[in-house]
Amino acid sequence: MRGLLLEIIMLNFVKVKSNVKNILIIFFLLQYCSMDAQHTIQPMKYLALGDSYTIGESVPEVERWPNQLVDSLNKKGHQIGRPTIIATTGWRTDDLKNAMTKAHLKNKYDLVSLLIGVNNQYQGKLSSQYVIEFEELLKTAIRLAKRKKQRVFVVSIPDYGFTPFGKPNQEAITKAIDEFNEINARITYKYGIQYFDITEISREGLKDPSLVATDGLHPSGKMYSYWVELISKGLELN
Repeated sequence: MRGLLLEIIMLNFVKVKSNVKNILIIFFLLQYCSMDAQHTIQPMKYLALGDSYTIGESVPEVERWPNQLVDSLNKKGHQIGRPTIIATTGWRTDDLKNAMTKAHLKNKYDLVSLLIGVNNQYQGKLSSQYVIEFEELLKTAIRLAKRKKQRVFVVSIPDYGFTPFGKPNQEAITKAIDEFNEINARITYKYGIQYFDITEISREGLKDPSLVATDGLHPSGKMYSYWVELISKGLELN
């Protein structure tokens, strides 16, 4: 009788011990899955800095090139949230710098783009000043990307000389845009940052009117899609 009672107690102990073990296993699995889920659903934060080209003057929001870029990269398996855009039509490098200061941006972005300079040229500002201000903006962009240079990229200035608006002064505009792009490209490569030259694409604007927005000056959503194709193909997000 005593032996039978001991056997029953031992069997119940094993069952209880087994149940506790199973409960602990399930608990830790749930914790792991929860942590993994939290990790996978956190989208990358993208900051796009610029002027009318970045804010997408004369095109719907979905056709802005930063928005199209996010869609393109997400289709490739990346997880990038809706872009934060700091850009306004007419901004020069100093305007962008002031706006970024007022925005109190934190060093929290996983991807940062910079496209700026056309209004420095259009408003007759000195290229020597552009050198100083563009470099400052690029260094700030690197800082905002948590100092990960591989997560920053620069886009060249498009050539508005190849639009109905710029056509009468195309030669002079093209020469000036080339000068400003030489500056931003040199500085970008100096810091080991990715650089995307979309200027040649912009020079198709007079051949194909569908590449120009209805205002006769800015790129259309179609042209932006060509920029995005170039950028998403070469962009390294390691």
